Parts: sequence; C-alpha cells; structure tokens
Amino acid sequence: METRNGNESALERYFKLKERGTDARTEFTAGLTTFLTMAYILAVNPIILSATGMPKEALFTATAVSAGLTTILMGVFANLPFALASGMGLNAYFATLVLAGPLKGVPNGWQIALTCVLLDGVIFTIISLFKIRTAIVNAIPVNIKRAISVGIGMFIASLGFMNAGAVKIVDNHLTFGSYASPQTLLFVFGLLITGIMMYKKIKGSLLWGIIITAIIGWIYAMVVGPETAAQFGIFEPSWNHLISMPPSVSPIAFKFDFKNAFTLAMLPVIFAFFFVDMFDTIGTFIGCAQKAKLVDEKGNMSEKDTTRGLLTDAIGTMFGACLGTSTVTTYIESSSGIAEGGRTGLTSVVTGLFFIIALFLSNIFTSVPAAATAPALVIVGLLMISVIKDIDLSEDWTEALPAFLTIAIMPFTASISEGIVFGVVSYTLLKVFTGKAKEVSGTMYVLAAVFIVYLIFR
Repeated sequence: METRNGNESALERYFKLKERGTDARTEFTAGLTTFLTMAYILAVNPIILSATGMPKEALFTATAVSAGLTTILMGVFANLPFALASGMGLNAYFATLVLAGPLKGVPNGWQIALTCVLLDGVIFTIISLFKIRTAIVNAIPVNIKRAISVGIGMFIASLGFMNAGAVKIVDNHLTFGSYASPQTLLFVFGLLITGIMMYKKIKGSLLWGIIITAIIGWIYAMVVGPETAAQFGIFEPSWNHLISMPPSVSPIAFKFDFKNAFTLAMLPVIFAFFFVDMFDTIGTFIGCAQKAKLVDEKGNMSEKDTTRGLLTDAIGTMFGACLGTSTVTTYIESSSGIAEGGRTGLTSVVTGLFFIIALFLSNIFTSVPAAATAPALVIVGLLMISVIKDIDLSEDWTEALPAFLTIAIMPFTASISEGIVFGVVSYTLLKVFTGKAKEVSGTMYVLAAVFIVYLIFR
C-alpha cells in the first residue's frame, strides 16, 4: 500500500492532478476516449498516402509510432491533454502534391514531399524556440479566441455527421444522407445512448458510447456478413488474428531528397504546409485549452505550457517526417478526452500508449466503425460551443462580426486556419476604419498583413 500511495503521489506531483481538479482514473478514461475518437487515422492515413506509391504496411507503423511517441512527449514535457497524429487535410495535400500537383511524374515525388514536411518542422521548431508562436497565440483577442473554440465545436460536429454518413457532399453541395442506412442508424443509436448517459452523468459516457456502439456494429457485421456490412463502413475484426507484429518502416523512414526540395518551385509547397499546420495548431491549442479551463481571463495559457506544447508539436512534425509520414499535428479530437475530464499530460500519455499498443492490435482498433466515434464528435461539438455565451454579439460590431466570421468560416470551409484568417483580418480592418486602431496590437497588424497577402496570392 505504501508503494501504491507513493506512486500515486508521484503521479500527482508530476502531472499536478489535484491542482487541475482531476485524478488518475479520470485521466485514463479521457486518454482512451481521445484515442478511440482519433484511431481512424491508423486506417485512413496509410490509405491516403499509399496512393503516392508509399507502402501501406510501413505507413501504418509510421502513423502509429509517430502519434504514440509525440503524444506521450506532449504529456510528459508539456503536461497538456493534447494528442498528435498525422493531420487530415495535410495528408491529402501531401498526396495531391505527388499525384496531381507540382510533383506529378517527378522521380522521388513522395521523398521530396517528405523533405518539405521536414523543413516545415524545422521552421516550426525555430519559431517555437524563439517563442514567436507563443506571441501569436497571446496576441489574438479574447473574443476571437472564444470564437475559435466555438468554431472548432461546429467543425468537429460537422466531421461527426459526415463520418456517420448523416451528411454528405454531393456535387459540391451538402445534403442529407440516407437515414435508412445501417451506418446512419448506428450513428443515431450511438448519439441517443451517449446522450442518455450524459444526462445521467455516467462517468466515461463518451467512452462507453463508443464501445457500446462499436459492439452493436460488429454484431450487425456478423449477422449480415462482412461484405454487406463493409458497404456501410462497418467492419468486423478478424478475431482469429488479433495480435500481429508491426511492419518495418525502413522502406519510408529517412527517405529525404534535399537536392530537389531546395528549389524555388518547392517554396510555395513548404509555405502551404507551414501556414495550414501553424494556424490549425494554434486554433486547436486555443480551443482545447479553453475547454480544459487551462486559460486565464484573457484566454491565454501560461507561457510555459504554450511554449512547450507548441515546441512538442514542431518536434512531432519533424519526427513524423523522419519516420515517413505526413505532417504530425495536434488533433482537435483531443477535445473528446477533455470533455471526459482530461486536464493534464497524463491523458496524453494514456492516449500515446494506446497508439503503441495498437501496433500489435491493429485489427481491432482499425475496425471501430466511424459511426461509433461520430456521436462523440457531435456531443463534443455541443460542449465546445458553450463558450459562445461569453462572446458579446450584441453591441460592439468590431468585436461581434469578427467573432461570427471566425465561427462560421471553420465548418463551411472545413478549415480551422481559414476561420482564424477571416477573424483576424476582419477584426483589424474594422478596428482601423472605426477609429479604434489603438485597440489592435502590433502583432495583430503583422498577422493581418500576412493573411491579406495569403488571401490574394493563394
């Protein structure tokens, strides 16, 4: 008992559990919840990147190892409940570069793209060490920060609806999916059961909702057969082959082509990786930190937490490139664990460990249906928009309109960075042209100028 108490007190001291109003059990539940809501990346990332000619098996290992170790680093070094993995959108951009972009038909196309990701990470690391990213985070006005949290809530909810097939994009238009589809029915069941558990304040409601819904999906797959279930995105694990050794990353690790990456033609590519990753990460940090109540009255985390967290994110980008995967970045799905009470880096350590375990149990973790994790994303979206009550949307239009644009642009463009761009630019311009220029900091003027150039020349 003495040893156990000693271990518990060591955890408490290191991760500041009591100080942040949490405990080890809550952190474990939060970590597992975060993992399950983002475990889809283990299946999706290898599929997207393998289209470039990279071996899918090696990509699976690179995805799991990079996510696991960088998330553990985020927990141990920064003590933040934020998880990292290869970013969706950034991996699609990576593949597009090689298949249809400037690297189409170029020998060593994916190797050059990996080199650009590495250089992006090097730039991130430098500006993080000099606390430039921290200064940018702190310069964003509190109302925009609150709006970022709300916008991310709307964005993550929209991801949930689309992952479940409840909403689809047809001919560039959003439309309802089929509500008679087994996939959508499974989602509706998960949403109801999770909502009921949330109402009853059952500990770990989001986690239990994912597990119960996944089991129902697996039962459905066993009843109708794997081929029929697969048509609706529902897959049954191969129970006879649950444990397997992870493939080697040697075919893709450290496969850089610096000679062809250091060219004028690749500068826009490096900038695109840099811009999207930087402001997606800043938005995720702001939104998740607000939900975790790790901010002060101005919406800022402590300088130490911000600097260490952003530095970890930068290191993750470089580490992922070295292993052979696209940009590793902080995930908005971290908010699902935060909604379960995750407040410290212990949440991230648990999430990271599950990614390492998944290396040997990939069969079961990659078989959790998207319709089972989608309800958690929708409910997290609801929880994150609660901060909208703290935004003054009635009297000062120089505050209200930028906040609204930030909120609206994110789900409509499926981009956190685009929401930040429109929020910052509109805030600065409105303040200047209404005689309130003194309320805008120098950093905001620089950001607005950069964003305007970005909007014109992108």
